[in-house]
Amino acid sequence: MAEHLDVVVGDERWNGLQLEDLAEKAVAAVFGQLNLPREGYEISILACDDAEIARLNEEFRGKPVPTNVLSWPAFELAPEQAGEQPLAPPPAGDGPFETGLGDIAISYDACARESAEQGIAPKDHTLHLLVHATLHLLGYDHET
Repeated sequence: MAEHLDVVVGDERWNGLQLEDLAEKAVAAVFGQLNLPREGYEISILACDDAEIARLNEEFRGKPVPTNVLSWPAFELAPEQAGEQPLAPPPAGDGPFETGLGDIAISYDACARESAEQGIAPKDHTLHLLVHATLHLLGYDHET
């Protein structure tokens, strides 16, 4: 696992999907597409189940239901007006210090359920959700 990803597995079923490798691939794809330097940034990921993500969804969004993925950006990078580009993240830390971009929680149950409903491989859907959440950490949202 890359130093810049901190993956905490709260549900052992994630171990069969090689989540660390998928997370690395997702983050590298986003940073590469946006031409951002990857070095010096850190993202924390909680790989959990529906019960835990429902608890988090209620605590942080007031919605007591499970969802597929949640993200908590460390910086407000969203543009002020629709159609504008998000702000650039602050410079990465120097030396051994990392700049935390934020946290992601992803539910195994929701991912498995949605991938079965959509007829796609769980690894592919997980990769999609991790790209989606990483974009949220970088200031992209559904409104702007």
